[in-house]
Amino acid sequence: MVLIDTPALYYRAFYSVPDSIVNDDGQPVNAVRGVLDAIAQMIRRFGSDRVVATMDADWRPAFRTAIMPEYKAARVRDEEAGTEIPPELDAQLPIMRRVIEAAGIPIAEVDGAEADDVIATMAAESRTPVIIVSPDRDLLALIDTVSEVSVLRPRKGGEWEAIGQADLPTAYGVPDGTRYRELAAMRGDPSDGLPGAPGIGEKTAATLLESFGSLESIIKAAKAGVKTGGLSPKRAATLIESEDALHKTVEVMRCLTDVSHGIDVESIPGPLDRSAVDAAAAGQNIRRSVDNLISALDDARTGAPSTSGAPSASGAQGTTVATGAAGATGATTDTVASAASTPPAISPVAAANSAESWTQSRLVGFDLETTGVEPETARIVTAAFVDSAVDTRTWLADPGIEIPETARAIHGITTEFAQANGAPAAQVVAELCAVFAELRDTGAVVVGHNIVYDLSVMSAEVKRHRPDIDFPAIIPTIVDTFVVDKHIDPYRRGKRTLTETAKVWKVDLLDAHDASADALAALDISRALAENSTEIARLTRAEIMAAQGEWKSSQAAGLQAWLRKKGNAEAVVDGSWPMP
Repeated sequence: MVLIDTPALYYRAFYSVPDSIVNDDGQPVNAVRGVLDAIAQMIRRFGSDRVVATMDADWRPAFRTAIMPEYKAARVRDEEAGTEIPPELDAQLPIMRRVIEAAGIPIAEVDGAEADDVIATMAAESRTPVIIVSPDRDLLALIDTVSEVSVLRPRKGGEWEAIGQADLPTAYGVPDGTRYRELAAMRGDPSDGLPGAPGIGEKTAATLLESFGSLESIIKAAKAGVKTGGLSPKRAATLIESEDALHKTVEVMRCLTDVSHGIDVESIPGPLDRSAVDAAAAGQNIRRSVDNLISALDDARTGAPSTSGAPSASGAQGTTVATGAAGATGATTDTVASAASTPPAISPVAAANSAESWTQSRLVGFDLETTGVEPETARIVTAAFVDSAVDTRTWLADPGIEIPETARAIHGITTEFAQANGAPAAQVVAELCAVFAELRDTGAVVVGHNIVYDLSVMSAEVKRHRPDIDFPAIIPTIVDTFVVDKHIDPYRRGKRTLTETAKVWKVDLLDAHDASADALAALDISRALAENSTEIARLTRAEIMAAQGEWKSSQAAGLQAWLRKKGNAEAVVDGSWPMP
């Protein structure tokens, strides 16, 4: 059973996922997306739909503030209401709840208790192993030698850290959850109003517990004047002075294990109400995250592996997040190097299909969001390969440089978010190359809007991070909707951005400048272009590549001539295809 610490996850998403993600009313839905994607990721990671979303019915329960009035007092934002939650986040919670409930995932909350208490109770009741998903270290106290409980915590770089009984000694220097609670009490947590013992940090607390066995024994040794085992006179004095506060902290941190949550753990999950899910998602700009969640649930319930793969622990959007330890495209770095160092042979299937119309091939949308507009210096931030709205593979990269404000304003990804959740750029580049090589080998067609830019960025990134890969040799057939659209309708006035081109061809583009949304829109535009021009639709893959080369060269020459006519005598427009 997977127990989600939902409040911890929605706060994390609210402060890390860009708030530029809004619904039709302009209201941020970043926390909703973050939580739904995290739940889908856990379902795929563990191959189980036995998931419970726990909630805080009371984030400062009276029984805890009675022990320690300062517990979480510093977090109160509204004294009258006694709440800590920002209004922009509070408005998202009903949306999130409606989707989760409609998906058949039970929401567990108990009046007068925190989510931690619900988690502790359900973990104690479970007859099967329990995974707690939470960034909250306090829940490590639920790990003991009897129950099969582990905690999965998000870590820097987008990975997840799984901690079980056997991991506690190495990770924190304590043997079990009970001792971890005492370590945490001595360490303190200012954000929760838990003072700790001044001057005693995590390592010192672990040393003391290793030497004396328990907090009670440490206090007794301090009072007895013991000066060994890390217990100096100064530390002894501090511990004696802090004794009352430390005991209160341990009690405040102790989770209830008998709250009445009203959920039959044997009946999890509940039924999936697709119409209710659709109604909850309408107008919220969370369709991709909702489809991702439903796809994960369907795969878990049928026992079928996801066609999109398992999302990695790196936490990017999409049905497959190919950026971390939990699996991605399935290609290893060695495979990429082998496939790319010498041009891969076209498979028999690809060869047999080469004489067919390019529209009969597998069409895959591709898009990058980057740090800038110059291909030679821009770094990848997000990437997506898209077969359909519910079959996407996405990546979030730590570009290794600051993301300029001009770029952040476009795609919404901050430097801090990329650093905390993205995979190393070299890993992302290698995995993208593996997909390109696979698509080329199977005769697929990769579609993008102004994809010349994206391929040029890829080429520069490959040279930067993986110079052993021959990128031009692994490029499959390319269809650039910018080039084809301009060929079909050369005299149309106005911009030819993806947004404007989508309007012309009556293609929905939700969440522009999201890599997967842009890739999907380009895919749909390519089909609309083919429907409009039977001449273009009849071209083979080789013919469409050659034709676009000619069209691109002609379009570049025309633009260059126009710029020079307007007074820019030095203007040079590169007409290279499919990249310089």
